[in-house]
Amino acid sequence: MADVFDCSDPDQREAGLTAAAMALSRGELVLLPTDTVYGVAADAFTPGAVTRLLAAKNRGRNMPVPVLVGEASTLAGLVVTVPQVAHELAAAFWPGGLTLVVEHAPSLAWDLGDAEGTVAVRLPDDDVTRDLLRRTGPLAVSSANRSGRPAGTTAAEAAYQLGEHAAVVLDGGPRTGSAPSTIVDCTAPTPRVLRLGVIGLEQLREVVPDITD
Repeated sequence: MADVFDCSDPDQREAGLTAAAMALSRGELVLLPTDTVYGVAADAFTPGAVTRLLAAKNRGRNMPVPVLVGEASTLAGLVVTVPQVAHELAAAFWPGGLTLVVEHAPSLAWDLGDAEGTVAVRLPDDDVTRDLLRRTGPLAVSSANRSGRPAGTTAAEAAYQLGEHAAVVLDGGPRTGSAPSTIVDCTAPTPRVLRLGVIGLEQLREVVPDITD
């Protein structure tokens, strides 16, 4: 059974972040809050942990796991070159509900699924998870739900679906909405929206007018 930490209490928050970082370093899974919904996290650089994440969600390798980072500057370390459009979108919407798909550096020792050389990266607007990311580095994080079911918007909902697979649950309180992040593919000359979520198309076009959907 996962250990649950109430992150509204400063002492529990510190203890929870420490426990979560240790669990992730051992290849275990952690349930955590994001600014959209609750997520299930694994160390991005431990292939076995990512495999456990996919199995817990009953999700195939054909749906690669996105990566969360704690600082926007981390993106540069994950790619050969950050596309200008990715710079512009990150400056406008990070931290927040925007996921950017970019070509990752071939040297990275990770296996996030059948991503064909790309990675989906986001900087979440949640203090608890960003504090954890600063301790751990990039994490592979997907919504905390079994495939085909609604994502958990509370720690209890996330634990109900995936608690048996996780070592630690960080309870950051309820999330205010269930909309996912918006995903933009920045790997082609013209950026393309792969999924509309909390950030709308018109908002994106205010920054990148030629973006397509």
